[in-house]
Amino acid sequence: MKDLFDMSNELGPFKIIHIYEPVTGLKAILVIDNVAVGPSIGGIRIAPDVTVLEAVRLARAMTLKNAAAGLRHGGGKAVINADPRISTEEKERLIRAFACSIRNETAYIPGPDMGTDEQCMAWVHDEIQRAVGLPREIGGIPLDEIGATGYGLYHAVDVALEYSDIVLQGARLVVQGFGSVGIHAARNLVAKGAVLVGAADSSGSLYHADGLDLDELVSLKSKGGGLGDSSQGQKLDRDAVIDMECEIWIPAARPDVIHKDNVHRLKAKLVAQGANIPFTEEAEEILHQRGILVVPDFIANAGGVICAAVEYHGGTETVALQTIAEKIRDNSKRVLEQSVRSRIMPRKVALNLAQTRLKAAMKNRRWSLF
Repeated sequence: MKDLFDMSNELGPFKIIHIYEPVTGLKAILVIDNVAVGPSIGGIRIAPDVTVLEAVRLARAMTLKNAAAGLRHGGGKAVINADPRISTEEKERLIRAFACSIRNETAYIPGPDMGTDEQCMAWVHDEIQRAVGLPREIGGIPLDEIGATGYGLYHAVDVALEYSDIVLQGARLVVQGFGSVGIHAARNLVAKGAVLVGAADSSGSLYHADGLDLDELVSLKSKGGGLGDSSQGQKLDRDAVIDMECEIWIPAARPDVIHKDNVHRLKAKLVAQGANIPFTEEAEEILHQRGILVVPDFIANAGGVICAAVEYHGGTETVALQTIAEKIRDNSKRVLEQSVRSRIMPRKVALNLAQTRLKAAMKNRRWSLF
């Protein structure tokens, strides 16, 4: 519990709710971290092993992400404790049960996350008329379909190149977590000249020094396969993706994949964090000391929540993409310029940016309304 209390401060969490629904067997956690600026937006994650502390950390990452992006929303996160590979029928039962259980928690707006998608958000919306990342058929902007987070990652990388000695044409790219975010980030970067030499998912990793066929890998994933089923390149275990030499390394999976015990294995020049809290703070400090540029998660991967906020306020897909590019490029440049000038690691600069905005907003709220 000490770690959980250590995470708590004047920013939140506002609420931590444990949910158990005996008929469906639903077990879930909802963390609403901060609503000083507006109702929280955060994804519903399906995973069997997420702790309360991890949920709190993920919710705080969303708070910082929304604040840094200048959105009128706070941060939250929901976790359903289940195997994300369950049948569609079972997933629908759990999602609908979860939606009903949070009907009155109007300070939280659900969105898609690992293990959930546009269809899941349609089920939530059907129950409580409150969700983002909806299918087009019911007026949404499908985040995964348009690749909002991956599109934003491309812009973060493009700005970061100005602060490195990397040229995108021919730059070697490795993606850890070859799901929706990783795939769309790779697509945008490869289209501009990067070479995808390595990728990993839960089934293993692939490496080819001359480049992997991205279209073939995307086709394989769309049919339900894993990278371990590919005939391309050299097949390695999942963690071997850390050792792949490259210019650009994108983590787009679970938290804390890089920590003090494996950070020495990373052989990249630039990291753009596609997942939330993919590195421990200690690992980022070590990389900063080694001269490896790390664009922090809540700056680099804000494309999804920016898109969600635009959808929630009635905007179009075109407006969403324009807003993603504008906000992520502006924030990336602001953070990296100050980091270079002050020689402070980018995360600390970004934290100051987000927290300054939050605390200014909180001055206008009574605690009873916060």
